[in-house]
Amino acid sequence: MQPSFVSQRRFFDDRNFPKGFTRSGRFTLNEGNVLEKHGLAMFELEEGKRTPTNDEEQRFISVCKGEEPATTLYEKTWMKYKHRLAEKRKFHTVFGTKKLADGNEDFSYVDTDSD
Repeated sequence: MQPSFVSQRRFFDDRNFPKGFTRSGRFTLNEGNVLEKHGLAMFELEEGKRTPTNDEEQRFISVCKGEEPATTLYEKTWMKYKHRLAEKRKFHTVFGTKKLADGNEDFSYVDTDSD
């Protein structure tokens, strides 16, 4: 039987986790190591760029599609990674909105350069 999630290259997500997975504070040391060592294979499987080589990888694809619950370390770690990406995509702003009586939103702007 062929081993699962084999990759010749390490997986890094410098855009979302510039300090690395384990240093981000979002993953345990073990989870960070799994992502770094096997993340490229998991990414390629989820994206359809790689065909599964065994039942474990086929099940992983089903988990990614939401057809099965995550049960293995690989599945749980990848789902946690995807969840953390979704958290990072949330948009936060320093400007709030306030509702007017007619229901329109008023976006306040203060010109500080008008001196």
